[in-house]
Amino acid sequence: MNQRENNLTASTVLKVKKLNTGFLIGGKFYNAIEDISLDVTPGKVICIVGESGCGKSVLALSIMNLLPKGIGKVVGGEIIFNGQDLTKLSQEEMNDIRGKDIGMIFQEPMTSLNPVFSIGFQLEEALLNHFDLSKDEARKRSIQLLKQVGIPRAEKVIDEYPHQLSGGMRQRVMIAMAIACNPKLLIVDEPTTALDVTIQAQILELIKDIQQKMDMAVLLITHDLGVVAEMADEVVVMYAGQIVEQGSVELIFNTPKHPYLKLLLQSIPKLDEDRERLDSIKGIVPSLVNLPRTGCRFVDRCPVAKEECTQITPVLGEVDTNHTVRCLLYQESYPKKTGV
Repeated sequence: MNQRENNLTASTVLKVKKLNTGFLIGGKFYNAIEDISLDVTPGKVICIVGESGCGKSVLALSIMNLLPKGIGKVVGGEIIFNGQDLTKLSQEEMNDIRGKDIGMIFQEPMTSLNPVFSIGFQLEEALLNHFDLSKDEARKRSIQLLKQVGIPRAEKVIDEYPHQLSGGMRQRVMIAMAIACNPKLLIVDEPTTALDVTIQAQILELIKDIQQKMDMAVLLITHDLGVVAEMADEVVVMYAGQIVEQGSVELIFNTPKHPYLKLLLQSIPKLDEDRERLDSIKGIVPSLVNLPRTGCRFVDRCPVAKEECTQITPVLGEVDTNHTVRCLLYQESYPKKTGV
């Protein structure tokens, strides 16, 4: 690693550089995410947003090296964390990092928690794996963690099982497990899925409070633009495995560029508008096996697409300071050095 890269890593917790990940399907290999690059800095929340099937969770699993064995594989790029490339580490080396330096809150707490072990056993296991603690010390720390995430009667809950807790309480347990070892980076995958609106707000507030108190870097994956507006410092918009727009939360909401992002924003209900029907985006995200080889991947759903959009593949380029977009509408204005 050269001196410039060392300087970059000093100010970033995670640097993803031109990451390519794919899956083996029917004997053929298909890319699921292509040329993904982003920086995650201490104390900041980066939101990855897009519809289901856009590659958001694949990005998270690639970072954590949790892709299904024999099926999913990182085939290009780098994932630099604390100065080392995670794509080059062994499973044993990754086991030392996962849960300690990088925590992750998975999408569905009921399937992420082991139903046959108590809450305490699962929390204590994470602590005992990474710290030299006695069982009593690990239990005390686990109770403190449960209290930290707002779980009442923590002394009793620690001996209960996942099925005895509500969805919101299980998600709080997942948060406690993810922050148990004071990680530098927290990856959060759809933290409010299947929770009612009131509980969603509580969980988001809890994550934000913990992130600020611990000065963690957070990579938050969501399809909900309301969550993005509430949580994000910076936003990465993904579509069909590619970044189509990237910028600060203010730029993304106030001056959206890509037609896909504009349509996403138009589909949000607004209190000051009296409309019987919300705008929607026609069609669906193309599957891995049906991605177009040339042209824009959004072309079939784009209301402003032209003939050239089916023939010319757009590149990601800067349209303003710290604001990039992948669209032919803006490509002529890109500085030549920014296209990737």
